[in-house]
Amino acid sequence: MLNTIARAAFTRLFRPLARLLLRLGLTPDAVTYIGTIGVCAGALVFYPLGQLLWGTIVITVFVFCDMLDGIMARETGRNSLWGAFLDSTLDRIADSAVFIGLALWFFLGASDPLTALLALGCLVTGSLVSYVRARAEGLGVHAAGGIAERADRLLVTLVVTGLVGMGLPDIVLTVALGVLMIACCITILQRISSVRRQLLENHETS
Repeated sequence: MLNTIARAAFTRLFRPLARLLLRLGLTPDAVTYIGTIGVCAGALVFYPLGQLLWGTIVITVFVFCDMLDGIMARETGRNSLWGAFLDSTLDRIADSAVFIGLALWFFLGASDPLTALLALGCLVTGSLVSYVRARAEGLGVHAAGGIAERADRLLVTLVVTGLVGMGLPDIVLTVALGVLMIACCITILQRISSVRRQLLENHETS
């Protein structure tokens, strides 16, 4: 949902920075790599140490690179299939690092296996949300949308994790991850239903 609401606003906000990075010689692909490395470092270094606030701050800073690379590509007029493929692939790596980092802390540091398992559940269901879309596009139909797209999942996870790092009880994150996992499951069903409807319609019109 946030993808459609916030894209135009973020584009206007970050276009000057995108143009500056291009003038400095950075490419969209380089920014994609930097963003992914930064997110993974923040999640896999700070979260397992229980530094939830600092980990969230580092991750949030580098998540903006995911917005910048697309704006930079549009500014150069060189949107490419390779760039889209690279961005999508590294997004999955970054998302996985966030939930793995949380799971490591709650398994090994906080001794809270329920929250750790919910983090892993969000990792799996979030990956399935993305897989359904990719597989549908491979069949020539669309499967975007739903109540828990990538931007929604990241926003909920980072905001709540940051607040827990500032002193809210861990149960807040436990509940948030549980709700997020359910939302991912609903999104998977929404996308599967959409794909089935489109394939049936295509069959009837062929």
